[in-house]
Amino acid sequence: MRCASGSAAPRASPPSGCATPPAPARPRATGGATPTSSTPRPTGWPSRRPRSGRSSPSSRRRWRRRSPPARAPRRPPPRRSAASPGCSRAAADRREGLARLHGQVNALRSRATAAEEEIGRLEAARADALARAERAQHDFTALETKVAGLSAGEEGLDAEHEAAAAALDDLEDRLAKTREEAQQADRDKSALAARKEALEIGLARKDGAGALLAASDTVAGLLGSVAALLSVRNGYEAAVAGALGAAADAVAVTDADAAVAAIGHLKDDDLGRAGLVLGGGSVDRSGWPQLPAGAAYAVDVVDCPADLRPALTRLLERTAVVADLPAARSLVADLPDVVAVTRDGDVLGAHFAAGGSNAKQSMIEIQAAVDEATAALAEAVAASERLSFDLARLENERAEAKRRVDVALAKLHESDATLAAVAEELGQHGSLARAARAEAERMADAIGQATATREQAAAGIAELEERLASAEQTADEEPDTSEQQRLTDEARAARQAEMEARLALRTSEERARALHGRVDQIRRAAAGERQARARAAERRERLLREGRAGQAVASSVSYVLGRLEVSIDRARRARQEVEESRRGREQELMGVRGRLRHLAREHEELVSSVHRDEMARTQQRMRIEQIETKALEELGLAADALVAEYGPDQPVPAWEAAKDGAGADASGGDASGGDAEEAEPRTVPYVRDEQVKRLRAAERALSMLGKVNPLALEEYSAMEERHKFLTEQLEDLRATRKDLLDIVRDVDARVEQVFTEAYADVSKAFDQTFARLFPGGEGRLVLTDPSDMLTTGVEVEARPPGKKVKRLSLLSGGERSLVAVAFLVALFKARPSPFYILDEVEAALDDVNLGRLLEIYEELRENSQLLVITHQKRTMEVGDALYGVTMRGDGVSTVISQRLREAESA
Repeated sequence: MRCASGSAAPRASPPSGCATPPAPARPRATGGATPTSSTPRPTGWPSRRPRSGRSSPSSRRRWRRRSPPARAPRRPPPRRSAASPGCSRAAADRREGLARLHGQVNALRSRATAAEEEIGRLEAARADALARAERAQHDFTALETKVAGLSAGEEGLDAEHEAAAAALDDLEDRLAKTREEAQQADRDKSALAARKEALEIGLARKDGAGALLAASDTVAGLLGSVAALLSVRNGYEAAVAGALGAAADAVAVTDADAAVAAIGHLKDDDLGRAGLVLGGGSVDRSGWPQLPAGAAYAVDVVDCPADLRPALTRLLERTAVVADLPAARSLVADLPDVVAVTRDGDVLGAHFAAGGSNAKQSMIEIQAAVDEATAALAEAVAASERLSFDLARLENERAEAKRRVDVALAKLHESDATLAAVAEELGQHGSLARAARAEAERMADAIGQATATREQAAAGIAELEERLASAEQTADEEPDTSEQQRLTDEARAARQAEMEARLALRTSEERARALHGRVDQIRRAAAGERQARARAAERRERLLREGRAGQAVASSVSYVLGRLEVSIDRARRARQEVEESRRGREQELMGVRGRLRHLAREHEELVSSVHRDEMARTQQRMRIEQIETKALEELGLAADALVAEYGPDQPVPAWEAAKDGAGADASGGDASGGDAEEAEPRTVPYVRDEQVKRLRAAERALSMLGKVNPLALEEYSAMEERHKFLTEQLEDLRATRKDLLDIVRDVDARVEQVFTEAYADVSKAFDQTFARLFPGGEGRLVLTDPSDMLTTGVEVEARPPGKKVKRLSLLSGGERSLVAVAFLVALFKARPSPFYILDEVEAALDDVNLGRLLEIYEELRENSQLLVITHQKRTMEVGDALYGVTMRGDGVSTVISQRLREAESA
């Protein structure tokens, strides 16, 4: 036993004031630790005083250095009393008995008081458990109603999500179609822009007309290109270009003075020649004849500026546009003064005609094509912009539809999550209700046990009080212990003084260390302050020097700025002179570049022609070499011998004609057979086409004959043997295949039979197991394809009591675990095994479901051995043996085992 101070006392002489319990308490190990027994110490020895707080290793070392070596306390000398030793021992025994009786009475009273308190606590806990069960049942009922409402609302969310998804798909299709149209419009725009650019490049004039148009700022009176100024009716471009001729490529000027100035400019700068159309004047059309139907004057299908109309009328005087050449021929025949021009640009007059292919377009046609491409490009740009706007609008609508779909999907997910959470909460409330009822039942049992304990304690108290009263009636003299008490008080005061001295010493040491640290910190601060002052003085000197240098720089800058202004003026005048000289050099450079381009084109044409000729000669040489090589390889004749003997100048023997002649002689009997064979063949002159035909016929006949094989008989014999061997192997394979197919059918039938029987047994066992694990619930196994047992799958349907769920994901973790355990147990019962290993299968189960599962464990252990890995106490209690791993005092893990009950004997 242990006294209140924590030191063990011998059982023979307990110290005063230490009660002896009726029975020693059994030590209880916590956390796997083994209780250690302490060595008993003699009565009166000073107990070890626990240290308060933690000290640093250095302070502990100093403590050990400064403290004196520990000595074993001496037993105080016994106080001599007036009574004899026998009387003292008897008095001590009586005191010990009285103390033991007092201790037993106090212990029973404490036990009775604790039982009363335990009964009150258990009654309060039972009432609280019943209240919690009632609240959980009420919440369970309310959540069932909420689940029904959520299930009804989820159907509306599904319809909303489907409608939003359909709208999004429609917008996706429209967006894809519009995107394709926009891409096509961009391609059309790019193609038209390239076409317009190419046509504009074709309009760029490289002759004198182009030079005049480029110098419109320096030459006065230029109106522009005739092709650019004219606007021809659609379809008449080629006709007007043919009627105008060279004037279609001319430059329009205001009058003759402007024409003279333009020609002078071309001559002065050597820019080439250019045609000029003079504006102004007037023309009388009264003498022009009336045209027949289908014909129109060319000047009437052209729009142009008013200044250019007289010149255009003179250029197209009495020129009519007709459909084709026959119409032009008829019009000229009827009206000789009229010049007819067709829509294709062919010109026909009484004394002049021009026409032909339209391989090269005129400037008017090119300008019309440019105008047409410009209009088409504008339409394409407008269409592209419109489609871009539609695309942006559809993108916004698609984003809005996507947002609606996301919102609907989020609502649906939220509804699913809410439904799952409510279902989880429903399961929790059901578990809480069941757990609360079970707890109330356990509390009632505990209250009964506590009541019985209290009654036993009350009966024991009455008996012990009678014994104590009878024992206290006999008073005995007590030995004097005042001297012992005095010595004990002095020892305690000495220990207290020693402890206070040591604490004062430790405090002084800590204070000295703190003062030393403060001094060091102040010294470092002073050194830093001195260094900061030195740096500040250096910085002030540096700033003063920089200020004086800045004043010198400012005076220098003012002087430099004045010199820079003078230099800038000089540079500006020099730049103007250079610009003027550059303009002149640029004009010269343009002329040189023009001549250089012309010479480059001529050089390219010459190089191309020479290259073509060289390539043709090289190809001819290569062909001749190939023919010579082929003749030498195939005929064994050199080229000279082949040409000399079989050249086109040599006659060719007609073998077929010779054979025909020989046959005629033989049939007629005019000549013998030997004469026919010795007769020379008839020759004919070389004709290439006939000889080519003879060559092809001979090649076909030769290919039909094929090559001669001298080993044909041996190969036939070998192939015949091979064919016979392969035929036998094929028959063997067919027989084997038939046998294998029979085996496969037998195996399939057996597998189907075994699976069907196993499924029936497992399904029956699952129904029974599920009904036991989920009282009031419904569960079954369903085949996905009952018509084909070899490929079918198995689905598990489970509905716990009080729930209307459509998805297994809405079950709680414990319910999902219990459904899986039910399926496994069904397999175990349908097809038993010698032993099973279960790993944490009941971790998510509550007490009620765990109790049901343990009942199934008891059934399984009747026919099989179970190895269960678990942390549940109740599962451990039903086991026959426990195995675990723990850590010993030396830090090494070890395996421990404990057999809880012996195996029943057979």
